[in-house]
Amino acid sequence: MIQPAILAQHLSKSFDGHEAVRNVSFSVTQGHICGLIGGNGAGKTTTIAMLLGLLIPTRGKACILGVDMTRRRHQILSRINFSSPYVDLPQRLTVTQNLTVYGRLYNVVDLARRIKELAEALNLHDQLGQPYGKLSAGQKSRVSIAKALINRPEVLLLDEPTASMDPESAHRLRHLLMDYRKENGLTILMTSHNMSELEMMCDHLIVLDHGRVATQGSPGSLIEQHDCSSLEQMFIKLVRQTR
Repeated sequence: MIQPAILAQHLSKSFDGHEAVRNVSFSVTQGHICGLIGGNGAGKTTTIAMLLGLLIPTRGKACILGVDMTRRRHQILSRINFSSPYVDLPQRLTVTQNLTVYGRLYNVVDLARRIKELAEALNLHDQLGQPYGKLSAGQKSRVSIAKALINRPEVLLLDEPTASMDPESAHRLRHLLMDYRKENGLTILMTSHNMSELEMMCDHLIVLDHGRVATQGSPGSLIEQHDCSSLEQMFIKLVRQTR
């Protein structure tokens, strides 16, 4: 039996008596793209933080590549990465300096070449010498993705990767990630509010509602199961039913 790349087992997390995540269980097959979706406050970001080992679960277990992320995450940090438009990089450093710092942390071989490859793939040539803090929101998101790919990760967790991007940049990123997955067997767990993006990219979807798994399945199966014509219609229908 093939070991899942990502495994959540009965994950729960409470803050001051409020249970933000409640008994969440799912797995992500190696080489698949999985969407973690839900309304604001559904528990998506908290779940990702537990998977990364940044938050300790109140109950349950989170594993990536077979490693318990609460106890032994240092063993695989070089093989995974993460990106969020809501987590800033050092503002005064240039894009090249930021990518160099992270590349060195990951001991990336031929780092200058890797930065050049990512700048070409993400259309960042003109921003390489600019301070990160002077960039637009969309440009910062592209730099964050470059940082997340710097070490050629096996597992990538993405929090709303195209949230601040213009349509062309978002299109370029989606196809970059799908091509990278095809060529390298990359596993991706991503959150997004863009239903057409999720429908196009994802093999599997996990829908959270009030901290619980409301339903999961392939985009096509969820659309059919809920008798809808699109993923967006399914999402709206499901959220309204649970209010």
